[in-house]
Amino acid sequence: MILPLAATIFYLYTVAEDQYASTFGFAVRSEEISGAQSLLGGLASLSGNSSSDTDILYEFIQSRSLIEKVDEQLDLDTIFSRPEYDPIFAFDPDGTIEDLVDYWQRMVRISYASNGLIEVRVNAFDPQEAKTIAETIVSESTTMINDLSAIARSDATRYALEDLEQAVSRLKSTREALTKFRSETRIVDPKADIQGQMGLLNSLEAQLAETIIEMNLLMDTARDNDPRVDQARRRIAVIQSLIEQERQKFGMGGTSRVDDGKDYSTLVGEFERLMVDVEYAQKSYLAAQSVLDTAQAEAQRQSRYLATYATPSLPQSAQYPKRITLSMLTGLIMLLAWSIGVLVYYSLRDRR
Repeated sequence: MILPLAATIFYLYTVAEDQYASTFGFAVRSEEISGAQSLLGGLASLSGNSSSDTDILYEFIQSRSLIEKVDEQLDLDTIFSRPEYDPIFAFDPDGTIEDLVDYWQRMVRISYASNGLIEVRVNAFDPQEAKTIAETIVSESTTMINDLSAIARSDATRYALEDLEQAVSRLKSTREALTKFRSETRIVDPKADIQGQMGLLNSLEAQLAETIIEMNLLMDTARDNDPRVDQARRRIAVIQSLIEQERQKFGMGGTSRVDDGKDYSTLVGEFERLMVDVEYAQKSYLAAQSVLDTAQAEAQRQSRYLATYATPSLPQSAQYPKRITLSMLTGLIMLLAWSIGVLVYYSLRDRR
């Protein structure tokens, strides 16, 4: 037991290189400015941290993607393998990127608080290098948050533009259908045309009633072969024919139709359907335009940013490895192993 403990203490105090720790902390914040109406009562408001963005950053700092970016800028192989005589705490310069990712988990420790605050500790064998790695992590994290914001703004605006294009296309098609209807029927508004036709029908019915009265008065004083009676009868027949034609236009009897084969009831139904389509398309267009304006405004007003409440520090003394702690843990483990070994030995001896 003494020899392993002595070897551990010797290694920690004579071979193991000092490690310096640079720490920093941050949270993801979202600034959201209210609209024009809200501005009358109050200005901008800062929302709380975005938990989803914080989760993404938590995983990003431990990801291979970040490690490769930091390695390209700082050459992590050289930084972490500088004490070549330290096979336990130093990184093997011949190691693969997977080995570097595993080693990164040892040198970069992340703590994630429930309130969305992230604190990162970066260990290195040189104080300035520890700070440089920490600053690079902050820089890359900021870049990632900016990229997320740009993607969110782009997606919101793109979807709103697509909806607006569909609304414009729908509005154009409905208006073209209404124009085609008016061109084919030569009627701008069937309702207004019906009012005119109803006025004509009422006038004919009034003339018919007046002519019938005149004929009845003539028949009381004149003979059947009186020319005036014949003229009144022919007038009545003509007026009745005109009235029947007008009623057929309204679909009120008979089998004949207007010139295009449709009565006014059918025309009015088609016209109302087209008007409903146009009205719906107009409302959809206005709604899509409003959504686009809102999306563009929100894209300019909202922004995510990395709020660093503790900037990367420059360590002044080596805090790692914890030589006393590791020595005591090694001694405790050796003691436990020795105790277990003694118990096993005596247990086996007593069975003999």
